[in-house]
Amino acid sequence: MFNNKEHGFKKFDEKVWLSSPTMHPESLAYMTEAYETNWMSTVGANINEIEALVCQKVGCHYAVALSAGTAALHMAMKLAGVQPGELVFCSDMTFDATVNPVVYEGGIPVFIDTEYDTWNMDPVALEKAFELYPEVKLVVVAHLYGTPGKIDEIKAICDTHGAKLIEDAAESFGATYKGKQTGLFGDYNVISFNGNKIITGSAGGVLLTDDLEAANKVRKWSTQSRENAPWYQHEELGYNYRMSNVIAGVVRGQLPYLEEHIAQKKAIYNRYQEGFKDLPVKMNPYDAKQSEPNFWLSCLLIDDEAMCKQVRGEQEVLYISEPGKTCPTEILEVLASFNAEGRPIWKPMHMQPIYRMNGFVTREGNGRAKTNAYISGGAVGQDNLPLDVGMDIFHRGLCLPSDNKMTVEQQEKIIQMVKACFE
Repeated sequence: MFNNKEHGFKKFDEKVWLSSPTMHPESLAYMTEAYETNWMSTVGANINEIEALVCQKVGCHYAVALSAGTAALHMAMKLAGVQPGELVFCSDMTFDATVNPVVYEGGIPVFIDTEYDTWNMDPVALEKAFELYPEVKLVVVAHLYGTPGKIDEIKAICDTHGAKLIEDAAESFGATYKGKQTGLFGDYNVISFNGNKIITGSAGGVLLTDDLEAANKVRKWSTQSRENAPWYQHEELGYNYRMSNVIAGVVRGQLPYLEEHIAQKKAIYNRYQEGFKDLPVKMNPYDAKQSEPNFWLSCLLIDDEAMCKQVRGEQEVLYISEPGKTCPTEILEVLASFNAEGRPIWKPMHMQPIYRMNGFVTREGNGRAKTNAYISGGAVGQDNLPLDVGMDIFHRGLCLPSDNKMTVEQQEKIIQMVKACFE
């Protein structure tokens, strides 16, 4: 229970952000070059260069620069041939941009529960889902907060059932699994350069593939499907999805700093882990023998016995402060009151009103969670069904300020604030 009278914390003079862009002068130079040479549209040297640099970094054969990671995911759904009414297995605990492109093509997402080891798609639940829905031929998996999921197990399950795999590596650019970059495991893969990502162009994304024909299709679709004719000839539906050469200039200037950004983010994660070692909490986990995250966001999971009572509705939340206990809502409110930005864990897709009627599969094969409200230590829903993993992590977890411009002194103050919430 937080009591500032005992600690006398002062408000940060400047806001400590969750994850803001970290800019470098090269980006301005490349943007200026685009301006001065008048290559301001969706062609130019910056676009060509970042496609080459991303291929070199990730190890794929082809990269197509697009206006957003969401646009790249949409193009991936088209490549995978999603049809109206077709079921598609999707990560449950993720941002809805992972899932919405399935619906753009008329598909119906079926959500696969999360596992505690990595906070990503549970391979056991995925196998159970194929038992329940053997007709499914596409899986969309995201790597949460920059930590790779058990992607080799997931890919093996997909191969066994003849399903294609789309890898949403929007948050995990630069992360590796068994020495291999995320964004290489799927049939079609996606990274994002959104404003808060570890490399940013303020916007933008890239579709990754080893299939030249697929890359050429995306280049065509993303430029309004213009045919090779002397006039504007269109024979299939197109989209205005190509990346701007100006945005590409920002990304081009950032790409050489990827490893530096990852090192800074990892140092933030390690300082939190050391600072919280005596608290009843766990950091977002990863298996150091299997993977190396990019540590995009550092997150916290409060032990169940250290949770005060907290109930979340659709847009409101209530909690009751208790000595020696806290909850994500209290910690986030305290951080915000001192000008530091955190946020809740992604609310699982099966809990979202827009997708509440969609299928949801846990490792036990349960169909649906029965409620969105959960009180720590209590039962879930009127049928007393066991709590699903994604709901549990959402209930007990939060994202901490993870900006790589945050000073050590600022982070130490945040650590002390969190500690004070448990007093």
